[in-house]
Amino acid sequence: MDVKTAFLNGELEEEVYMKQPEGFPSSDGEQLVCKLKKSIYGLKQASRQWYLKFHNIISSFGFVENVMDQCIYLKVSGSKVCFLVLYVDDILLATNDKGYGRDILCHWH
Repeated sequence: MDVKTAFLNGELEEEVYMKQPEGFPSSDGEQLVCKLKKSIYGLKQASRQWYLKFHNIISSFGFVENVMDQCIYLKVSGSKVCFLVLYVDDILLATNDKGYGRDILCHWH
């Protein structure tokens, strides 16, 4: 699964301002700035904020973060096992039960 707008979903913890993009009209020619409400591509904090949001959401579904690698999650339900691997904005889901995998994916769509 590829998360198309991954870095646009991060919540900012501090105030971040940027120069107003070219093409925005200015009534008197003064230089204006924009206050960001969410992270954007190219922002140093973007990948960290995306990870934190992803971690909170995936943990709410019962996935547990791997102690050795924070990008690997595990969910066990009886004999059903599901591994989830996060790499930047790509997600790999591996399970020993197709139905269990489908159920998990249905929660995200």
